Amino acid sequence: MDGNARWASERGVPVLEGHRVGAQTLKQTVKDAVALGLLELTVYAFSTENWSRPQAEVEGLMKMFAELIESETPELHEQGVRMRFVGRRDRITDELRERMERAERTTEDNERMTLFVGFDYGGRAEIVAAAERFEGGGEEEFADLLYAPDMTDPELLIRTSGERRTSNFLLWQCAYSELVFSDVLWPDFDRGELEAALAEFSDRRRRFGMR
Repeated sequence: MDGNARWASERGVPVLEGHRVGAQTLKQTVKDAVALGLLELTVYAFSTENWSRPQAEVEGLMKMFAELIESETPELHEQGVRMRFVGRRDRITDELRERMERAERTTEDNERMTLFVGFDYGGRAEIVAAAERFEGGGEEEFADLLYAPDMTDPELLIRTSGERRTSNFLLWQCAYSELVFSDVLWPDFDRGELEAALAEFSDRRRRFGMR
């Protein structure tokens, strides 16, 4: 979900306004994903590197996400969406952590789609944390130690805002993911963009390193 700050800058509005509009885009994208029959959707909301942003922006994001989780959980629950938050929880506010945990409990039995939200997430940090606990075995045993061992390896990664990199996102899980890059800033991302990315993905042949 990249491009909120640039979207705000282009319009001469505060950065947090860009994040608020981006949050509404996320809300609609989840609805679109459910309607299109996707079983899992993973979004990158706040990275381990985002702590270096201005304090006012970070504090605003923490408050905004806490409010968003509280307001949107009932509707997501009604849609049959299971919520899972992926990342560290020791550095976020108590309010945000409590609302994450409550949302997970409320939606844990839903089966229509799982929404994974990366918050204070970093792919390298995830792998290091798993390595510190790893006592031997193979890939499956190692994967069981990741933040969300129940997450299916993503088939498709969509990066918005014109950037051509994965930015420390799901480094282990995206080893064989197809990548689609969109020039659209996240607040302007819509169902048409999602469907275009899915169409491009469907035209590709996934080889997983084989011929």
